[in-house]
Amino acid sequence: MTRRRAARSGLVLGAGGVLGSAWMIGAMRAVETETGRDLGNSDLVVGTSAGSVVAALLSLGIGIDVMANSERGLYEAGDPVLDYRDLGASLPPRPRMRMGSPRLLTASALHPRHASPMVTLAAILPQGRGKISAVGDLVSAAMDRKGLDLADWPTPPALRVVAMNFDTGHRVLFGSPDAPRVTLPEAVMASCAIPGWYAPIESSGQRFVDGGTRSPTSVDLLADAGLEEVLVLAPACSLASDRPRGAVAMVERQVRRAATRRLLREVELVEAAGTRVTVLSPGPEDLAVMGGNLMDLTRRAEVFETSLRTTRAALRASARSRPRPRPARAGQGVTTGAGTTTGSTATTGARPATGTETGTHGGPGAEGGAGPPGGRLGLDLAG
Repeated sequence: MTRRRAARSGLVLGAGGVLGSAWMIGAMRAVETETGRDLGNSDLVVGTSAGSVVAALLSLGIGIDVMANSERGLYEAGDPVLDYRDLGASLPPRPRMRMGSPRLLTASALHPRHASPMVTLAAILPQGRGKISAVGDLVSAAMDRKGLDLADWPTPPALRVVAMNFDTGHRVLFGSPDAPRVTLPEAVMASCAIPGWYAPIESSGQRFVDGGTRSPTSVDLLADAGLEEVLVLAPACSLASDRPRGAVAMVERQVRRAATRRLLREVELVEAAGTRVTVLSPGPEDLAVMGGNLMDLTRRAEVFETSLRTTRAALRASARSRPRPRPARAGQGVTTGAGTTTGSTATTGARPATGTETGTHGGPGAEGGAGPPGGRLGLDLAG
């Protein structure tokens, strides 16, 4: 009997601030405990903003269980300490009184069809003064623990970190063969440098800022990666939203809805290439705990525990609703039903009413999303 080849898998970890990181770690812990899957064995890991920190640690051999313990304040000797208090307060410091990027504003004006409102806003915002070095120090410590030099780029898995060129608005996929050569700590700091809050990261005469400015996950960059399945964790998105009363949370939900529309268009591109995509994102319970400020450190532990619970419940509900596999004849693989949707994860063409959704997408022809967001970049998994 021929041994079945393991599917080539990808893991995409999106933007979402400190609370998005806590939510992702809770969701990833639930995925591993409920499915038995080791997310560290993914063939390709792509991280954006907060997701780049988790992606980097995962690629450096830091297990989800270790990250989960860190969210609870539990540490073993030598474990990385995910303590974001060194990033400063939950509000940005007073910015510099000068525009963030006049060149980017000019580029946005000359090519309005290629500039999203978030990119234009990033250009207009005053230059941030905050320092993101604590994130770089965390990644550097994890590299030192693994015995890697700062110039090394960990592999496997193939790791890609998304940032935005602050003068052109182009997405940069650090770790890919054609990207500027930077260290992993520099790449992660660049991916996390929120415009107007943190100072841009400069390298080789270029300035880079938060990749979430361009896309909440950049999952469309995997359309040509030759993967069979992709798991996307998108803490900055949500199909099943809540109804907050606070002005800050109401504005955040408007931004979240725009990010979700972008995500669904990108997922459609990847599915059209024949890749099966599953998306996890916060549901109403998660959003109620998150509030409107994703950098609010005081909510971090509660967000983690809520995500762990809601994601676990959604995965169990999805497993119960999945059709049972038909018995396979000799020499055939077992097939299971696809396209199930439950709970707290955003799914193309589906509008779950409650809970954490887990959406499974089954290839070309899936519903949802309005047209492609324009342009895609193939990934060299061997690079």
